[in-house]
Amino acid sequence: MGILVEYNPDLALRDISHFHEWKRKIEECIPEKLEIWKTYNFLKLWQRNYYLCDNEPVPLIKTEWNTILSRPFASIKILEATHFNLNWEIWTKWIYKIIEIYDINDSTIHFEWFLSVKNK
Repeated sequence: MGILVEYNPDLALRDISHFHEWKRKIEECIPEKLEIWKTYNFLKLWQRNYYLCDNEPVPLIKTEWNTILSRPFASIKILEATHFNLNWEIWTKWIYKIIEIYDINDSTIHFEWFLSVKNK
């Protein structure tokens, strides 16, 4: 028996409509309004490991059906992480801060793989 852990180079959350349709918890979705320097909570099923670094942000993206990913919505810093057991399922909850917000229709490249272009 092993330990199932997923490593993620980005934070992929669902559209807020999933919360409004009672399909997901609010922390599993991108907030309706993102604000720079504001902190938010997020929640993911299973144990997740994310890139935690003082000087390297992580892209915030939207996911649909686990395979369709958007371009980055924002640049974030993950501040805190906790793994916990809820109803015999392992969850990961985190706190993240918005560093920069991007126009989804802008074709500017902000990340190459998971590294910020600004820090190159």
